[in-house]
Amino acid sequence: MSVSLPVIQPGPRLPAWLRDGATHHASVTALKRDLRDAGLHTVCESARCPNLHECFHRGTATFLLLGNLCTRGCGFCSVPKGSPGACDPGEPASVARMAAELKLSYVVLTSVTRDDLPDGGSAHFAETVRRIRETAPAMRIEVLTPDFRGDLDAVARVLDAGPDVFNHNMETVRRLYPRVRPQADYLRSLDVLRFAKRQRPGVLTKSGLMVGLGETPAEVETLLGDLRQAGVDAVTIGQYLQPTRRNLPVVEYVPPAQFEAYRRRGLALGFALVFSAPLVRSSYMAERVADEAREAAC
Repeated sequence: MSVSLPVIQPGPRLPAWLRDGATHHASVTALKRDLRDAGLHTVCESARCPNLHECFHRGTATFLLLGNLCTRGCGFCSVPKGSPGACDPGEPASVARMAAELKLSYVVLTSVTRDDLPDGGSAHFAETVRRIRETAPAMRIEVLTPDFRGDLDAVARVLDAGPDVFNHNMETVRRLYPRVRPQADYLRSLDVLRFAKRQRPGVLTKSGLMVGLGETPAEVETLLGDLRQAGVDAVTIGQYLQPTRRNLPVVEYVPPAQFEAYRRRGLALGFALVFSAPLVRSSYMAERVADEAREAAC
């Protein structure tokens, strides 16, 4: 008896502007070894970021807190989904020590989503910020948080630790949330960003989104308008790239001219900075984004 296998339809071909062959294997291998020795993770590896070689070569990384298993299963994300274990109480000190050893001037802290924890992991975020402040007082810190299920006390807990930048990604337009972020909520994420700006007006607020998932330019413009009304200062916009076959396919490779149109529209809406290009990611060039956004806001 023969079995018919499903036919996988090929997606659109990768365009020339997304083909970047720059690799730095020695730098990547060395930093990965140091991270594994310390029992740490980076979102650069877990989410299969296309800029990993460039960033690791520059000695920069975005630390992934609270383990490497996420309680959610977003369609775009390659971070494994599962039932995470207990938090490592030594992780905040380990991250602070590694950041100091790398001589970073700017560090980004993010995490898997931990809906299994009463506080969503916010106390762990806050403790990591405090440990870095103790170890390297001059180091600037950006936090890229989950939505904490809309728990604003959890958001306040992270902000009270004193990060320089608060980042929470919208990821996509409202219509696509059921497919792209089925366990998230568009308005809830906007509320997190709005609260962060009201709670700490002096902290730079930031959000990011992907395009190429089937959104329309009009929907992107609506999202940008919603972010600006929520008080967000800076936005990153990049091309979605399918990290594994299990993830959502790319619907469209958005041309560079459209990214430039989004940048101009965002600036017209009043954002201090819009970092919009095919290979932009939320934490990519984070220090530069923060510096230019603050300069533009002055």
